Amino acid sequence: MSDHYFSAQPGSSHKRRELRVVLAGQERLLETDSGIFSPDGVDKGTAVLLAGAPAPAEAGNLLDIGCGWGPIALSLALHSPNATVYAVDVNERSLGLTADNAAALGLANLRTGLPEQIDATLQFQTIWSNPPIRVGKEVLHGILHTWLPRLAPDGSAYLVVQKNLGSDSLQRWLAETFPELEVARHSTAKSFRILQVHRPA
Repeated sequence: MSDHYFSAQPGSSHKRRELRVVLAGQERLLETDSGIFSPDGVDKGTAVLLAGAPAPAEAGNLLDIGCGWGPIALSLALHSPNATVYAVDVNERSLGLTADNAAALGLANLRTGLPEQIDATLQFQTIWSNPPIRVGKEVLHGILHTWLPRLAPDGSAYLVVQKNLGSDSLQRWLAETFPELEVARHSTAKSFRILQVHRPA
């Protein structure tokens, strides 16, 4: 059940199976499982982000917040082979899947970890995320407080948020909460907005 996707240990039993998806312009054969976010493919918000965000930094550290089975992190690693990609999730089943899918694609530049396992001194040149809006504002704001201050100078985060789940109010909150960062609406597609958060150089 997807309602367990933000649990550390999903209650549902494992149901690993093959998943065919297009990432970075090519069809890929990967694995998925129960108890994670969007187990049956690339969900609509993630698809909007992957299609609409500008190319990630070619080097440095890149971050996917809430990796699920890995579509965003794998795409970052495929786009930027000379960068180190960090895939973060609280769901250990998701981390295992993302690591296995990276290995299947021969991606040696991808690292997975729980939030507390990521070196707190790292700064990120690019952050891509389909953040878990449904966990509630308090938890969501805590997640963004953890990661957005770690944008490197001239680094940008791109967050995809459904309009009817509060993208505009989240944009206002980001601007008020992080006055040192530049917050803007990057684009709108279907029922989603991509928000850009940029740290000036």
